[in-house]
Amino acid sequence: MRVWLPLIGLLLGVLLGLTLRVEIPLGFVKYTAIAVLAALDTLLGGFRAQLEGRFDLVVFTSGFLVNALVAALLAAIGDLLGVDIYLGAVIVFSMRILQNVSLIRRDLLRPFVREGPPWAFQGPEPVSPDPGQRPESG
Repeated sequence: MRVWLPLIGLLLGVLLGLTLRVEIPLGFVKYTAIAVLAALDTLLGGFRAQLEGRFDLVVFTSGFLVNALVAALLAAIGDLLGVDIYLGAVIVFSMRILQNVSLIRRDLLRPFVREGPPWAFQGPEPVSPDPGQRPESG
């Protein structure tokens, strides 16, 4: 049940977000988007770590805080410079989210899939040359 707890929390959060109407001021939209992506990235990373048996609450919490602060800092600097630097954080978080989803899917499907891809070579290993032999010189 512990593995599914983050997903249940995520589902409840999405349902609350859809049922409650919260107005976000236009100036905070970038920061809110980055915070949501940082939270989703952290949740999926924590779920993946739990599946792999290496979950650590300190790493989970500090990862969320540091990721959110750095992304918000990028957005703030971008606002000061008049450049959309926050898009870099959006791209990176999106890539990490997709990678985590892919690895979670692989971990969940592992018990149902045979070992190794069907195109992998399953024959004997190639014979390497004897390291004691010297090559013939011409």
